[in-house]
Amino acid sequence: MSFCPMTADTGLAAGIAAVELDPKVAEDNSDVSEDEGAPANETVTATSAPKKKKKKSKKKKAAGKPIQTEPPSIGLSKFFSDGVFPEGELMEYKDDNNYRTTSEEKRYLDRMNYDALNDLRKAAETHRKVRQFAQKFIRPGLTTTEIAETIENGSRALAEGDGKDAGVGFPTGLSLNHVAAHYTPNAGDTTVLQYDDVMKVDIGVHVNGRIVDSAFTVSFDPKYDRLLEAVKDATNTGVREAGIDVRLCDIGAAIQEVMESYEVEIDGKTHQVKSIRNLNGHNIRHYQIHGDKSVPIVKGGDQTKMEEGETFAIETFGSTGKGYVHSSGECSHYSKNPEAGHVSLRLNKAKSLLNTIDKNFGTLPFCRRYLDRLGEEKYLLALKNLVQVGAVNEYPPLVDVKGCKTAQFEHTIVLRPNYKEVVSRGDDY
Repeated sequence: MSFCPMTADTGLAAGIAAVELDPKVAEDNSDVSEDEGAPANETVTATSAPKKKKKKSKKKKAAGKPIQTEPPSIGLSKFFSDGVFPEGELMEYKDDNNYRTTSEEKRYLDRMNYDALNDLRKAAETHRKVRQFAQKFIRPGLTTTEIAETIENGSRALAEGDGKDAGVGFPTGLSLNHVAAHYTPNAGDTTVLQYDDVMKVDIGVHVNGRIVDSAFTVSFDPKYDRLLEAVKDATNTGVREAGIDVRLCDIGAAIQEVMESYEVEIDGKTHQVKSIRNLNGHNIRHYQIHGDKSVPIVKGGDQTKMEEGETFAIETFGSTGKGYVHSSGECSHYSKNPEAGHVSLRLNKAKSLLNTIDKNFGTLPFCRRYLDRLGEEKYLLALKNLVQVGAVNEYPPLVDVKGCKTAQFEHTIVLRPNYKEVVSRGDDY
């Protein structure tokens, strides 16, 4: 999600010669050095011209564009003063839908959605800048808390919001090794990133409820490169196959075929990379990270079609284990249930906590660190009560078998009337 210095004209005082020299003579004499003097057999008479004085040029200092800090902390409006944020990767639709590219009707419909799309692009540019820094910053020896808070503070600063207006779209996922998803550190978590770890970095950014959901995987030991390559290839396949009127099951079949064509050798043992069959991509709604459609990463399943105007997170997970996850471990991720309606609460602390959630997150996901940051104390019983009555959903970590490694890559795409836009695409992935 794009500048020109200005200079004033410089005036020169012209010297006046008493005798006008022939241009050719003047040119010839210009080659005579001061020590040599003029040739003896040639006399030139001229009144010495006054030295030309150069006026000091009055250059106006151009207002330089700001330079982003590290870690990033300057809001994007300082870099995009016109409020227009860059497009992601544009992809033409395939086969029967390729007419959309030149359709005037479709271009008109596309223009009608400009504001929402521009918000999404701001979120995407925030995501790109923050993850660009994160990829340089993340290294063995850092705690997961340090990593998560650095990413989230950058997202808040660049998106220029801290709550329902803009900022973090959901808690930063930093799931390690056999943990595939839904882990972010709670207060007091002292987990330290190790050289042998494979960490999924799942970052969410939103602007006015338009959420960009995009993830990548970090590893330090080259023996895991093939695993990461498989999952990235599978995600790009899903992005390529997605489109208006495409069946979700067909995307899943294409993803699985690519994912499971890879093998990885780790410590002398060869593993076929498996799609984690009970994890999916999903559509994204306004202020709602998971909509009502799931994008499988294995064949079979849902015959539902993608539709014009929808936003999807195309994410794939590969594993050297069973390729199936279950819930395990301390929960950190929560979100208000958008379908709960009014619920009767007896605990005053639960009522107060629900008000805090409504005010600061609405239906956006949050974690316990966010409640701590807002000054909430001794809230675990109240939070448990909200989960029990269905006002809040909990999302505990999702794990494959211990000892295996899992990887994830993800992009957010918009099925515009005339193009498919991969809003989260960057030079990195």
